[in-house]
Order: sequence, then structure tokens, then C-alpha cells
Amino acid sequence: MNIGFVGLGIMGGSMAMNIRNGGHDMVVHDLRQEAATPLLEAGAQWADTPQQVAESSEVVFTSLPGPVEVEAVALGESGLLAGMSAGQAYFDLSTNSPTVVRRINQAFADKGVDMLDAPVSGGPAGARSGRLAIWVGGDRDVFERHLPALQAFSDKPFYVGPIGCGSVAKLVHNCTGYIVQTALAEVFTMGVKAGVEPLALWQAVRQGAQGRRGTFEGLAEHLLPGNFDPPDFALRLAHKDVDLAVAVGREYAVPMRLANLALQELTEAMVRGWADRDSRVAMLLQEERAGVEVRAPEDRLREILGE
Repeated sequence: MNIGFVGLGIMGGSMAMNIRNGGHDMVVHDLRQEAATPLLEAGAQWADTPQQVAESSEVVFTSLPGPVEVEAVALGESGLLAGMSAGQAYFDLSTNSPTVVRRINQAFADKGVDMLDAPVSGGPAGARSGRLAIWVGGDRDVFERHLPALQAFSDKPFYVGPIGCGSVAKLVHNCTGYIVQTALAEVFTMGVKAGVEPLALWQAVRQGAQGRRGTFEGLAEHLLPGNFDPPDFALRLAHKDVDLAVAVGREYAVPMRLANLALQELTEAMVRGWADRDSRVAMLLQEERAGVEVRAPEDRLREILGE
């Protein structure tokens, strides 16, 4: 397959090299031609513009810093759209805005070109090793038709839904990570300032319920199926625990912004009369504010989890 690749930075360069090592013919472009040197030495061809990449490829990938750069490469002068024709496909691997993705998709669709958003997760090490998740939004048939190209640099390509859905999934994933990072900084500073040695604290908590399961696994137990009765851990007990943690923070003069926010949520849920329901029932408050239910069929959840 003739594959084009634009954006040969830390992530893009490694992904492109894995594609090339998979035996595909390649044409590449980057703002810095020296970034393409390893690929050119491996037999890839250089193009002076994204348009030339598109003119020489069956499918094109971009890996760029953000929405501004993607839009310029896709729609700008001498951009991809100028060189693409009906029947070709374009996958954007960047972390992008779903709104921008949908706008670009419309411009490509008007020309009969398939555009899919396909952000990746796995970091530089995953880009080098091929241990990458790819979350794809767009036409499912196009996704399946190009699986061999995706599998050349990813062990977990996954179809999420229509155009833009891949980008939304990536933003949910990354935003979760940084919220958790902020929370961990908060509670660990509290724990250490209250007298626990950092390594001992880390070793202790990673053996608990939160340490033993993935961040998203717990959603399958209560929120996604909508099961909050009978409780695994009652709301009133969770409220007590967070209240105690906040009290320790006050005692040792540790700011506990997120813990206080969590306590406020749990308190409001208690006022609703949910004290003896499962503690995750407090998540219904955010559903109410957002005006959406987060639900999935329980049998599908069990199937995915291998139960």
C-alpha cells in the first residue's frame, strides 16, 4: 500500500517508521526535512508539500501538535485536500478538537474523500514499540478496509463511532488522567505532611481497592449499568471517609480543593436521601447537571470484561 505521512515528530516519526518497516511504500513530509532522515534512509520518499504527499498516496496519516496545525495541513494552500481525490482516505492521528475534525471531514466529503479522526495513546515508547491504542471516528467500513495500515503501527486500533468520536474519546482519556494526577498530588501531600513516609504510603495505597483496578473498570459495576442498590460501599460511609480526610488536611494546613469538592458532592447526595445507596450514586448529580445518562447494557459489559 502507498502510504503518506505528514508530521514526523517524536510520535509521528516512530509511527511512520513502523509503517515503513511493515513493508509499505511511503512518502513523507515535515516542516523540518531533517526529521525525515531516518525514514528516507529506510527507503521512504520525500515530498515538498502535504499536497504532494496526497497525490502520491492511497491513504494519508497526519500526526501534528493540534487543531491549528491539522487544519493548515489539511485545508491550507498546498494542503492535503488539494492533492486528494475520490476514493482516498485521510486519518488524523493528532489530539484534535471534534468540532475542527467535523469541519475538515465535511470539506473532504465534498470531494469524495474519506476523513477519519484517529488519535493515539501510548506515548513515545508506545509509538516506538507499536503498543499503541488508536481510537477511530468515521465510517466503519473505511476503518475496517484500512486495518492493515493501522495495525502496522498499533496493537489496539478500535472503532469508536462516527466522525469526531475518536477525538472525544481521547479527550476523555487525557482529561481523566490529569484530573487524577491533580487529585493524587493533593492526597499524597496530605498523607506525607500528616506523617507517613512517601514510599510506605505509595506501597500501602496501591494494595487497596483503588490501586488494584484500572481507573475505568469501576464504571462497569455501578454507573454504566445504573446499579446503585444494594450498595457495595454505602454513601454514608464514603461521606464519612472523605470528611475525615478533609479534616486531616485542615489540621496539617494542606489545601484540599478536590477533596472538598468531592465532599460537597457526597453531601448533596446525602441530602437527596441516598445515604444507604452505593456511594457511586453521587455520580447521578453530574448526570442531572449535564442532561445525559451514561448507560450501557449489562450483558455487553460482562461480555467485554470476560465474565
